[in-house]
Amino acid sequence: MYKRVRLKDTVEVPPRHLADVTPERVKRLLQDKLEGRMDETVGSVVSVVNVHDIGDGAVLPNRPGVYYEAEFDAITFDPQMQEVVDGTVVEVVEFGAFVGIGPVDGLLHVSQISDEYLAYDGENQQLASTETNRTLGVGDEVRVRIVTKSIDERNPRDSKIGLTAKQPGLGKHSWLEEERQKREAEMEGN
Repeated sequence: MYKRVRLKDTVEVPPRHLADVTPERVKRLLQDKLEGRMDETVGSVVSVVNVHDIGDGAVLPNRPGVYYEAEFDAITFDPQMQEVVDGTVVEVVEFGAFVGIGPVDGLLHVSQISDEYLAYDGENQQLASTETNRTLGVGDEVRVRIVTKSIDERNPRDSKIGLTAKQPGLGKHSWLEEERQKREAEMEGN
């Protein structure tokens, strides 16, 4: 999920900083340019951490800055298909819950939460079962599996990650703990 990767990119150094083309200056410019950006090959750039090499500068016609190619390390977040992740419910809507996993949110559709029917309770910002009185609301910790991934590099906010909690070992943490305690009690009874 999180990886440290070596990348190369070009950064424009504005004229006012041309006397200060240091790794620290280039790192700040790369951070401004790349952090939060999604890329199909490396995922979401979380942080630029270390600049290793700064190439020779190039001047482009009708552009005031000087362009430098830099080689640097970055921390990226790249959710993988079928990966099991822990996250926090950040929003509940009629059709499901948005779960924060790292720097992105995934959708846990209501059909992928439980086999029970879950009704939307807008007043309390939760999905609730009438069968078992279980609820899923904002702030709840969940364990989910990534089942779909569509990255939009141009508009990272339009990227979509689909989640499921319907397999054994997945779901709201407190539900998983209840099930574990129930299994232990059954084993002690045997």
